Amino acid sequence: MSDDQARIPEATTRRLSLYLRVLTDLERTGADTVSSRGIADLCRLNPAQVRKDLSRFGAFGVRGIGYDVAELREIVAGLLGLDTASRVVIIGAGNLGQALADYPGFHGGGFEIVALFDVLDEMVGTVSRRGHPVHHIDDLERIVRADGVRIGMVAVPAANAEDVVERLAKAGVRGIVNFAPVRPEVPEGVAVRNVDLTVELESLSFFLRDT
Repeated sequence: MSDDQARIPEATTRRLSLYLRVLTDLERTGADTVSSRGIADLCRLNPAQVRKDLSRFGAFGVRGIGYDVAELREIVAGLLGLDTASRVVIIGAGNLGQALADYPGFHGGGFEIVALFDVLDEMVGTVSRRGHPVHHIDDLERIVRADGVRIGMVAVPAANAEDVVERLAKAGVRGIVNFAPVRPEVPEGVAVRNVDLTVELESLSFFLRDT
């Protein structure tokens, strides 16, 4: 990660993802231009926040006219590293892993699912509904290196997550999305995002307890 990247708050990068979705939808509908207020309304944000976020990366748009939708979409996609497809592997070919592999939002969105991995004989050699092959975990390092995989998604039981994350990092994967209910340690230079669905449900339960 460069010094410039390190100075950008994570909240800003998350909002960039929202902007990209909005701009993609606008482009599909044939919109040529959009104002900061238009983007903000669609993202349920403040227009000043949109302008502040975008100004971190340069001067875009024309006062009184707004932003060119196609141009800004291309710029934001580039800022998110989506101008070239990132290859992804999924560790764990159970229900969650299969659902992730077949999620249509990944396809055409800057991500290419290369393969799934598992240890169960009944899973190895099969394919997902979208045709992604399931390999044995022993082939992980070879395929990651051969296919230039940049991102790994971990959908295994908690007891196996630490080992899987370590293997991904050693194989050269630099971005990991971890769905296991643990927070594994990763070496410097590897980014990890922990997604614990139980925590999200418990948080919702907290706010619903008196309703």
